[in-house]
Amino acid sequence: MDSEMISGSALERLLYAGRFVVCAEMCPPMGADKAAVLKKCDFFRSVVDAVNVTDNQAAIARMSSLMTCVFAREGGLEPILQLTCRDRNRLAQQSEVLSASAAGIRNLLCLTGDHQSCGNHPDAKGVFDLDSIQLLHMVAGMNAGRFLCGDEIKPPPRLFLGGAANPFAEPMEMRVMRLAKKIQAGARFIQTQPVFDISRFEKWMAAVRDEGLHEQAYILAGVMPVKSTRSLVYIKERVPGMRIPGEIFARMLAARDPREEGIEICVETIAQLGTLPGVKGVHIMTAMWESIIPRVVEEAGLLPRLDLPAPGQDISQTIGGASR
Repeated sequence: MDSEMISGSALERLLYAGRFVVCAEMCPPMGADKAAVLKKCDFFRSVVDAVNVTDNQAAIARMSSLMTCVFAREGGLEPILQLTCRDRNRLAQQSEVLSASAAGIRNLLCLTGDHQSCGNHPDAKGVFDLDSIQLLHMVAGMNAGRFLCGDEIKPPPRLFLGGAANPFAEPMEMRVMRLAKKIQAGARFIQTQPVFDISRFEKWMAAVRDEGLHEQAYILAGVMPVKSTRSLVYIKERVPGMRIPGEIFARMLAARDPREEGIEICVETIAQLGTLPGVKGVHIMTAMWESIIPRVVEEAGLLPRLDLPAPGQDISQTIGGASR
């Protein structure tokens, strides 16, 4: 990892200090109601360390990730702005980055974005001016004080940059190479697709460690509580490269209460991930089932989340029982 922090965000400071972090995902509302965002904040506050705010998730028009992050900060949360390549060219992306930094947002996850054909405006034109690796490179350059065109930025943004990884797509060596490219472009934390196949994830992590990538970026493993077998089928069919073992399907099919079984599987997965070398935290994705997050975190033994001291204070002695 870099010897010095980039943004000084709470998320970056926790990871820098060796804390096993817990992130979760918030989906902005499909309406113009700030109160809806503030209500959702209750599910995350004091339960997770940072909250990903999705950017027109599943290619469905919603309140912007940027404004939802602003409202989430008002609601007492540490937001992670998601920025996709689908909806904006490089001008709009750089504008969004400057605006986010000015609004006090310090964490940014750079993504390609779900294809527009998946959502409720399938005839929309995708932009894809840059890909996610190029977006990371551009924002890293902005952190260093230059727009993509080379013009100086006064003052520059200071954002803790992240990228996504899919450990389950084939071939594995290509996925590791793509991860390396994202880290080289500027990613300092990585959030993965949800883990259902622990064996496959362990192999991917071994390959990541072989390349020393776990020492160059913080790896946060994705997890997802599911409500039904139908949800599993949707994930397997709609998320490229996803692997869900047959035993997971069997457990859900045999369960008297599939929702309870889905929660139990998620909690078990978190416990297993917490023992893997190089995994620095988990990222809980719920597909708009945000209300279940407090229960998952509690049953996984990840409460209480400790308050973070002010910037500049040593937090290495404050990790306590919530670390791994």
